[in-house]
Amino acid sequence: MPIIEVNHVTKEYQLGHITSLKENVVNSYRRMTGKPLHKREEFKALDDVSFSIEQGEVVGIIGHNGAGKSTLLKHLANISKPTKGNVIVRGSVAPLIEVGAGVNPELTGRENIYLNGAILGIPKKIIQQKLDEIIEFSELEQFIDTPVKRYSSGMTVKLGFSIATSLDADILIVDEVLAVGDLAFQRKCFDRMEDMIKRQGKTVLLVSHNIRQIQRLCNRVILLDHGRINMEGEPQVVCDSFYEQSDRKIRANIDHTKTHTIASGEVELVELYFLDHAKRKVDSLSYNENCSIHFKINVLEELEGVTFGFGFHTTDFLYLTTHNSEEQLNINRLPAGDHEIVCKVNRLPLLPGIYLVRFGITSGKAAAGVFYGESLAHFQVIGDIPITVRDGFFALEANWMQLGV
Repeated sequence: MPIIEVNHVTKEYQLGHITSLKENVVNSYRRMTGKPLHKREEFKALDDVSFSIEQGEVVGIIGHNGAGKSTLLKHLANISKPTKGNVIVRGSVAPLIEVGAGVNPELTGRENIYLNGAILGIPKKIIQQKLDEIIEFSELEQFIDTPVKRYSSGMTVKLGFSIATSLDADILIVDEVLAVGDLAFQRKCFDRMEDMIKRQGKTVLLVSHNIRQIQRLCNRVILLDHGRINMEGEPQVVCDSFYEQSDRKIRANIDHTKTHTIASGEVELVELYFLDHAKRKVDSLSYNENCSIHFKINVLEELEGVTFGFGFHTTDFLYLTTHNSEEQLNINRLPAGDHEIVCKVNRLPLLPGIYLVRFGITSGKAAAGVFYGESLAHFQVIGDIPITVRDGFFALEANWMQLGV
């Protein structure tokens, strides 16, 4: 028997708007005369959603902002009630849905531990046995007897995560909280989740925009889109579909992305473009194929000791690589006028996705910057990837072997 059942759940909200004095008077008259009021526009956060989860399953829920992910989790945690349909949960639930959820700001950290344990139906004796473990994991020993309203948002989530993952609930519901705190605490959170999943066999529902995290932790993924289930199944297949949707959305919006440039006025970037392995001008490149990147510049004032550099970065400005010309191109003097600089890339190792280009020029012995720009052009990497490549941004050219055989 499933531990969670979601049966044709629909959640509707009425969109709020400011009403005029005339509308208020008309609605008052309609109430007095028994006539129906003018209905406000309705929005379906969830639209006929159905699925079930077996005990011990780890299910990821992904989708773009506004897809209905958090609304769905609030129904599973019994925080909200559906407009239509029903949710059946067979077991105790520890929800960690948003910053401060389940934590009373007027109580101290210690008092909140006992409160949350009582809500989950855990005897006080058991809570006392786990108290030191919870406090130690939260790293809040110094503040545990301070009212939570004086905590930062990060401290509050640290406490909430420590409580939710230490007390013995049957189901853990987590919404975007594995990124709380500093990097060391994030690592602790991730390790705790893996322990709960692999050793304790907990049922976990996880919402995150970190798709690679979802792929690693979950054994099934549900993709929501505008309140409906768009796809459900194996993490790799569903996450790949989500990546494709994201790439299309990024390409549709990329022309509105602002470039970030710093220039001394000595150089202008006229054009930046790619040629594929067949010498065709393209904005899509093939994975593991040769290509070249071309920079057309207009030098307004003669430069000496010039070095060029370019790199690729993600749409959220994660720098992936940089390549400078200083070891391959010796330019002591670059006269005023138009010039074209080319860099050939052998077997492009970037995995399929959307990427952007940054480009810079330095001059003189002090390598003073005369031009630097980010998000100067976007391109898409396409193509089939080998089965050995699953996560990340690059494919390594590597070989496995077994010694002594």
